[in-house]
Amino acid sequence: MTAHALVIGGGIIGLSTCFEFQDAGFEVTLIDPDPISGATHHAGGMLAPTAEVQYQQQALVPLMKESAQLYPDLIRRVTQYTDLPTGYRTEGTLLIGADRADAQHLTELIDYIKAEELDIEALTTRQARQLEPALSPRITKAAAIDGDHQLDPRLFARALFDAVLARGAQHVRDTVTTVTTIAESATHQAVTLNSGAQFEVDSSDVIILAAGLGAAKITGWFEGEHPLQLRPVYGDVLRVRVPESLQPLTTRVIRGFVEDRPIYVIPRADGTVTIGATSREDQPHPRTSAIHDLLRDAIRVVPGLEETEFLEATCGARPGTPDDLPYLGQVRRSLIVSTGYFRHGILLAALGARTAVQLATGQQTSPAIAPCDPFRHATSTLNV
Repeated sequence: MTAHALVIGGGIIGLSTCFEFQDAGFEVTLIDPDPISGATHHAGGMLAPTAEVQYQQQALVPLMKESAQLYPDLIRRVTQYTDLPTGYRTEGTLLIGADRADAQHLTELIDYIKAEELDIEALTTRQARQLEPALSPRITKAAAIDGDHQLDPRLFARALFDAVLARGAQHVRDTVTTVTTIAESATHQAVTLNSGAQFEVDSSDVIILAAGLGAAKITGWFEGEHPLQLRPVYGDVLRVRVPESLQPLTTRVIRGFVEDRPIYVIPRADGTVTIGATSREDQPHPRTSAIHDLLRDAIRVVPGLEETEFLEATCGARPGTPDDLPYLGQVRRSLIVSTGYFRHGILLAALGARTAVQLATGQQTSPAIAPCDPFRHATSTLNV
């Protein structure tokens, strides 16, 4: 009898997990009322373990490095089951400092990145502008990261969804409310939906809780307070279209600092550019001041953006945790938690999906996931 994986959540984490379980020979059911509508829809899509390095977050580095290494093979396998584009590009990333203080910031960041044994090459501003002529002549510092790539999250998630369905997955448009142990059988679990419908899962099957922020609303599998301390962290994202006469405005992802404010400029194959880098916890709507800051800073770094057509401003809620590490682990025999990826959800999706399969099938997992225990912030206990 074929084992069954029931995946709760249809963002990039859940969809990647569905795909990997299918590769492992499982039948798959995906439960999500509206796939690709959450954090994935508003993400930048940078596969950038080097540029994403943050001070005092050393535990994230091996996770990001390992997941980035898995991505080329994941994309290759996905494209075997769908003709939809993924937006995957490998031109690399440039880091830019806008003024003298930003140059000092970037110098310190380069040293820190090298200390983490990641590849980065300091450039002169002349060299940077030779690579990307659209860069402002006013930039003061630059570095190249050839190994940091990108994909278009909306495109890749649609490709994943198409591939998963093409391979026979069942999609249930509903929301999970509880995951509970069936009283008559300690080895069977019940997944109850908002509609009142219920799935029964036996010991040979597996449930993967990959619902992003929604995981905090799913109860029944623990006692006391919810062990997943998730909070929404909002990020504003802008999209503009480059006139044909200026395409391509840049070929590499441009990341930088403008008066110490982070900015990223991501060129897409369709002639659009994604602009972002805000991080706030105040309101779930695009904020006028954030839109203003992003446009001003992006134009400061790439002046040609001033000539683009404005397409949209959106704001997405990313699932943050107290230590910015994901919750990834097996909390009982047939239940795996995979959520809380914060701003690294796109990058870490490949590792999260592979890890879920390894946990479900008794394989050895990467030592890098040890700090990601789903119960590390818990004051409650598992409801068995």
